[in-house]
Amino acid sequence: MDLAFSDEHEELRRAVRAFLAETSPEPEVRRLMETSEGYDGDAWSRMGSQLGLQGIAVPGEFGGGDGGPVETGIVMEEMGRALLCAPYLASCVLATRAILASDDAGAARELLPGIACGVTIATVAFDQPGSEAISPVRVRDSGGRRLLHGTSGLVLDGGTTDLILVLADGDAGTGVYAVSGDAAGLTRTPLETLDPTRKLARLKFADTPALPVGAADDGPRVLASVLDHAAVALAAECAGGAQRLLETAVEHAKTRVQFGRPIGAFQAVKHACADMYVEVESARAAAHHAMWTAAEDPAGLPAAAALAKACCADAYMRVATETIQVLGGIGVTWEHPAHLYFRRAKSSQALFGDTAHHHEQLIRHLEAAPP
Repeated sequence: MDLAFSDEHEELRRAVRAFLAETSPEPEVRRLMETSEGYDGDAWSRMGSQLGLQGIAVPGEFGGGDGGPVETGIVMEEMGRALLCAPYLASCVLATRAILASDDAGAARELLPGIACGVTIATVAFDQPGSEAISPVRVRDSGGRRLLHGTSGLVLDGGTTDLILVLADGDAGTGVYAVSGDAAGLTRTPLETLDPTRKLARLKFADTPALPVGAADDGPRVLASVLDHAAVALAAECAGGAQRLLETAVEHAKTRVQFGRPIGAFQAVKHACADMYVEVESARAAAHHAMWTAAEDPAGLPAAAALAKACCADAYMRVATETIQVLGGIGVTWEHPAHLYFRRAKSSQALFGDTAHHHEQLIRHLEAAPP
């Protein structure tokens, strides 16, 4: 497997980084994390009209850019670096993958074009990995209509999305069901969390009308695909955030003077920066390997995704902690952005399953692999 990025990939990275430098500077991140929406609608629209990022993983026949996990990973890495506040992970990774994995051509034709152009913002509602069931929501048939009942507790960007793809249990099994954001019987409650840059909500369904997406018993297979691709995308985001923190720590070590010389001259600070560099490079290698595996070796994706998520989320957390140590007292103040990256790193460790869960997944997939 060739892990080298092409000239087109590098151009995509440069374009995304330049766009995010303009639309996601620190003051804008701080402004958006205090809003209920959690993102800027104008920047979201420009992201689609200027760069086509929302549709990068959508097939061309549905209005997308015919990209894949590698292109998505590059975008997520840059978004993690900029600490972007936007529903990109929910809409362009979770929801897009759920629709594609459902093998429902009709749903794809109806739902993907809106997501690809950024007009429709979508998410997926399911129980976090490690729960006893993949969904606490039930579906029943009433005169030919599917009605949902139950509560989904931690839905990424669930408070503002136009479309919700819900994993729900029924007599025929667990399936995927599409719910409009303004559907009757849907109650959304925003949640206050450690990480204000990533919005979560509790969704309650009370006889909420829904439309099936794919087969009525295909939910577990669809969710497995969604979680694998989500883990890869989140790993790339973690690698990007860790890289930005390393740069912050190194710059501070060069310019902060104590006892007449930069603190980077002291052995303890040198060791801390060297350790962070190893963490960042390990995270980037794991994330890039998972991106290319998702694109070229689907059979190897579950193991690569589990490895990348565990490695990158933990590396991000360790780099965030070390960065604050290098920064000293200023690193824990509200005015410095380091604590925002620390909060994002901590939330990323838990999202889509914690490190222990992914270690168990990795062991299970390796044991099941042919010799």
